[in-house]
Amino acid sequence: MHKRFLIFSAMSVVFACAGAKVRLPHVLGDNMVIQQDADVRLWGWARPGAAVKVAASWTEASVEACADGRGRWQLTVKSPKADGRRLGLSFDDGDGAVSLNNVMAGEVWVCAGQSNMEMPVKGFDDCPVEGYNEVVAGARADSLIRFVKIPSVMSMTRLDDAQCGWEQCAPSTVGDASAAGYFFAKTLTEALGVPVGLVMANKGGSRVESWLGEANLKKLGTEPTDTAGIVKQFPEDYKRTLVWGNGTFAPIENLTVRGILFYQGCSNVGAPGNQYSDRVAMLAAQWRGAFGRGDIPFYIVQIAPYESGRADGTWSAMLREQQVRASRIIPNSGLVCTNDCVYPWELRQIHPSQKRKVGERLAYQALNKTYGFGAVRCESPSFKRLTVSGDTCYVELENTYGGVSPLEGMEGFEVAGADKVFHKAGARYVPGRGVVVTCPEVAAPVAVRYCFRNFMTGNVSNMGGLPLVPFRTDDWDE
Repeated sequence: MHKRFLIFSAMSVVFACAGAKVRLPHVLGDNMVIQQDADVRLWGWARPGAAVKVAASWTEASVEACADGRGRWQLTVKSPKADGRRLGLSFDDGDGAVSLNNVMAGEVWVCAGQSNMEMPVKGFDDCPVEGYNEVVAGARADSLIRFVKIPSVMSMTRLDDAQCGWEQCAPSTVGDASAAGYFFAKTLTEALGVPVGLVMANKGGSRVESWLGEANLKKLGTEPTDTAGIVKQFPEDYKRTLVWGNGTFAPIENLTVRGILFYQGCSNVGAPGNQYSDRVAMLAAQWRGAFGRGDIPFYIVQIAPYESGRADGTWSAMLREQQVRASRIIPNSGLVCTNDCVYPWELRQIHPSQKRKVGERLAYQALNKTYGFGAVRCESPSFKRLTVSGDTCYVELENTYGGVSPLEGMEGFEVAGADKVFHKAGARYVPGRGVVVTCPEVAAPVAVRYCFRNFMTGNVSNMGGLPLVPFRTDDWDE
């Protein structure tokens, strides 16, 4: 394992400029989607000092850049609005032209995180994705959805290229697309009528620290940034700091993108205090800085209920709580709740099958907050205020869009008295009063929790059909 790690760490993409025509990174390729109506960054390598001319099929104007002493060049081209045309680009440094074909202008989103974002439409072994056959049967060769999978590679240095290629979603290819990403893109294309490009840069089991750059890791002061220290502290390579960002994310950071979808957290369960949310915020700022488009959207998927060693434990619930905090401290962010995205038999399934809901809810966030579809209800209901009167708790919620369901038979609530022992509680919704929670075993309640367990699902939703975000009104350690 160490040998493999060191080999990847030593990797760097080297271009021998002498006597060769201009070269592009693989992430710029045939079939790609470029961000519509934007100053799109294009880059590559040529002879040192060579003038690289870029011609685009949608304009008569050409753009030129001069390769530096290492043969690197970069420029921007104004892209058109999405209109369904197949576009082309040509790059010429005088030693021969390179062309990109079947390019489309549309919306480009990054699918980042760990295995539940990586999970393809065809699923993993013993981990199916619900609706696979329906997706394959409905995929068309001229689909507006396109994707590129960045290989999961470790490196101690930042790589500037990755062996990858863009694919159009068709029956033969759609199975390899991120399932959450695909359902997000499908909803977006239906609403916007434009192509959507998914850039899948993720790694199963990775921690948030796996994606932080060296400068940010050194600011933390607790995470190793040298090869020996990383290998010693993290024998399991998927948990390692620094290397996944260097090898898997760095190659895409020159792309021009609309936003980032982030589904990660399982490997950070147990992180103390606000550590996780603070580090996610640091990562969001790092990636936004690299993409150079300001505070682009950053939409977070909450980790789903999972046994995590003990179903009635709370350590996973505390990580979900941190994800809520992250969505609130990161500008232009949002949260997708997944409390209802697991079946009872998925107690020990770290990769639950219901990815359609995840992708669609990410799309609702984007449609409402990024694309101006104000009528789309994108927020899950969440806790606002607790009032206790005698033996009865009144829980006020926000983001209900005018109502909560069901009125009777609510499940997932617990209450505790001063002894901090929680008991299952009955709950019902009373318009004007909120959720009324009572428990015969607790005569003097002081705290209410909803689905605040490693694996616990409730049935409360708002008028948009979105599930209540798990919460607690206390700040106890357990």
